[in-house]
Amino acid sequence: MQERHSNRKQYFDEQGLTTAKYVIPYLKSLKTITPETTVLEIGCGEAGNLKPFLDIGCKCVGIDISEGRIENGKKFFSGHPNESNLELITEDIYDTVNPDEFDIIISRDVIEHIPNQEIFMARCRDFMKPDGLYFIGFPPWYNPFGGHQQLLKNKLLSKLPYFHILPRGIYKAILKLFGESEPQIKGMLEIYDTRITIDRLNRILKKNNYSILKKTDWLINPNYETKFGLKPRKQLGLISAIPFIRNFLVTASYYVVRANK
Repeated sequence: MQERHSNRKQYFDEQGLTTAKYVIPYLKSLKTITPETTVLEIGCGEAGNLKPFLDIGCKCVGIDISEGRIENGKKFFSGHPNESNLELITEDIYDTVNPDEFDIIISRDVIEHIPNQEIFMARCRDFMKPDGLYFIGFPPWYNPFGGHQQLLKNKLLSKLPYFHILPRGIYKAILKLFGESEPQIKGMLEIYDTRITIDRLNRILKKNNYSILKKTDWLINPNYETKFGLKPRKQLGLISAIPFIRNFLVTASYYVVRANK
């Protein structure tokens, strides 16, 4: 496990840097972002992805089911000059009554953790303005570290690519053999069970009547620049056109979608 996974302030700062440099420009090609823009982050954690929007002066809301992370976020944003434009809520979005509608919704590194993604994407429509945009960024399951094994405490397993795609029983046995704790194993198996691929997300979007306005597959995830100093690179067009091969080489996919009314 890297320090950034236990140091939540560092993770918060990394989220903000990547969103400022890559996510906001990605969205700006489709929508003007001003202080009047309303932004919702679903599964926000400490809401580091909202910070660049708040810096602009946008009206921002973050929702997460983890009370601890929401409380951390409130501490991290304390004293921000636009703090009054931010609301952080501990809640399950399925429990939200009469949800507000937003210009932009963000879910970055979230959808791969969510059970029943078809139901989730249907629910997200309730939070979108008719011309609203939804940014989804995620690491597809078959990429070298699509199982989030970098979170493991065992140094060998945390650096071992692709072993997460083994059959579930074998994967679980390896985690036990190398001394991972029961809570850690449970968490990794939850990721295994909610895994999502590019093709599966495409099917879910189609089923829920979303239009894909923009899509990029990344050979080198933009977030790796902040983490490892690596320059982001888009997937080569030829490889991106071959679904089976693509699945193993895309470290992140960016989507901007709109709900068809």
